[in-house]
Amino acid sequence: MRLSSWMSSLRNYWRVDHERPQLVIAQYQAFSTKMPMMYLILIINSWALAYTYLDLAPLWLGLYFPAVLSVLCSVRLLFWWRNRHLVPTPVAAAQALRRTNLLVAPIALSFSLWSIMLFPYGNAYAQAHVAFYMGITVICCIFCLMYLRSAALTGALIVNGIFTVFFLSTHIPVFVAAALNVVLVTIGMLVIVNSHYEDFTRLVEAQLRTAVLSDENLQLANVDSLTQIPNRRKFFAQLNEICARAHGAQQRFAVAILDLDGFKAVNDLYGHSHGDRLLEQVGQRLLTACRDPALHLARLGGDEFALIIDRDLSDAALQEIGQQLCHTLRRAFVLDKAVVQIAASVGVATFPDMAADAATLYEHADYALYQGKRERRGTVTLFSEHDKAQIRRKSNIEQALRLADFERELSVFFQPIVRLDDGQVIAFEALARWHSTVKGAVSPVEFIPAAERMGIINQLSVILLRKALAAAASWPAQIRLSFNLSANDINSSEGMAEIIKLIRESGFCPSRLDLEITETALLQDLEKTRQLIHSLRQLGCGITLDDFGTGYASLSHLHALPLTRIKIDKSFVADIGQDAVSLKIVKSLLALTLDMDLACVVEGLETPQHLAVLRELGAMYGQGYLYARPMAADDVAPWLAQRAARVQAG
Repeated sequence: MRLSSWMSSLRNYWRVDHERPQLVIAQYQAFSTKMPMMYLILIINSWALAYTYLDLAPLWLGLYFPAVLSVLCSVRLLFWWRNRHLVPTPVAAAQALRRTNLLVAPIALSFSLWSIMLFPYGNAYAQAHVAFYMGITVICCIFCLMYLRSAALTGALIVNGIFTVFFLSTHIPVFVAAALNVVLVTIGMLVIVNSHYEDFTRLVEAQLRTAVLSDENLQLANVDSLTQIPNRRKFFAQLNEICARAHGAQQRFAVAILDLDGFKAVNDLYGHSHGDRLLEQVGQRLLTACRDPALHLARLGGDEFALIIDRDLSDAALQEIGQQLCHTLRRAFVLDKAVVQIAASVGVATFPDMAADAATLYEHADYALYQGKRERRGTVTLFSEHDKAQIRRKSNIEQALRLADFERELSVFFQPIVRLDDGQVIAFEALARWHSTVKGAVSPVEFIPAAERMGIINQLSVILLRKALAAAASWPAQIRLSFNLSANDINSSEGMAEIIKLIRESGFCPSRLDLEITETALLQDLEKTRQLIHSLRQLGCGITLDDFGTGYASLSHLHALPLTRIKIDKSFVADIGQDAVSLKIVKSLLALTLDMDLACVVEGLETPQHLAVLRELGAMYGQGYLYARPMAADDVAPWLAQRAARVQAG
């Protein structure tokens, strides 16, 4: 059994380990760079010995025999030189190494026997050259062969075995000593070769383990841990790669961004574990729907997914892909505790017609998604030339805002709020106006959101409020001022402190001031908003919830805040005479405000019919073009005088 084990170990030393393909490739690559040098050394040293014996040995032995060996070595030298930078397959590498294993024995035997045959023809110096040639050349060759241990061992045993036996048999003391020395050197070399080979093997295996770990880490870094689909990092890497290729080939492709509608409600109602389960199922459905190799799916984070459509498709085809994804996600999802239904909105942008680089392409797809969620949730929105123009306009407005002299360019217009039963004016709402020296008159619908994006809205609010308070100071004492605060104003302690300071220092009675906030601003940070509103109420200001009915405020939110008034959005009033749904909504909102003991202003009164319907429903206050368009501060007093005269005249 021990003999069998020993023989098995011995065979392992003389075979190519094809079971470890990475090791075979590494052996080949290290080995192939050394082989041309080995054959070159062998040829040069052999011709140096041949030159020594050129006049001493027969011509066939001193010239022809080394010439034939040199030709064979040159063929092998050229083979390895051409393939020294080749990265072979494991099979090709194993074949080349096995071929070397087969050739090393006859080559070593041929050069050893040739040199031994030369020995008898030489004098003492020529014979010493034979010993030197065999000893030095084989050492060089062994070290060149050490990456293939079996070849190195074969060459060492054949050459040094012949050297030792032959020179011991000469009984010449110098050569006997040389033979014994070669035995010791051979043992030392074999130990070094074996140690080097083991170290080389361990190094390759360590590199392989490191590569496996690196691949695993790369996989973890590029795959979303929850859904097991590519993540944001992988998405942008692929997007940059595909964009670079498409740019060079002038190819068209698209990016779609998908956002779930209704996911937050599921998360809030059933908890985060069910939300995660829902996201897992969404990811699997999307993977199933995106089996086409041209579709690259990724999860960007939260409930947002992205898709690279790496194919030149028409806008209609892109719309169809997006609609299929939306349809896929409309089917009910079965969670542990419930069956839920959600929807999805998709924004799509194309390269290169709608974007010139990867970053812009993503931003435009995100813009299309935002527009779609705002205007038509649950559908597909393609980024268009109109959207591109809108972005340019927004950018131009932001640039103009950076250059603006707000004290000089901003102004306040006022629109009256009227008591519906007798037409008396009870307040004016302050409305921002901006006349830019660069762009002329800019609508507040455009410059207010731009100022919010830039983080300068509080600066505008302070200037506008100061001007509004200064103008309202000259109004009759019974007329109130209504002023709109942005979400940034409400949710910034520093901004609110500056507004409170301004109100206190203005000299305007805070009890005549109503500050309007939107439902969106209200819900950003309810607790913080509640604290800041309490500060305003303690100052004496009224608080109005603006555009009620268009946001997501619940009754609990209304009860949690010290509101004094609610404004019903004009969108419910536009068709109130013809639309039964609008009529019911306004009627319900009026009843709600009555039950909560809150004053209510209805916006959007434009026709006598609107007024008649609202009076019938019991609305007390209204605002709209039926009474007046927004007017400059200097026009308020004349308008009030005319209005009073008209009301008095009946």
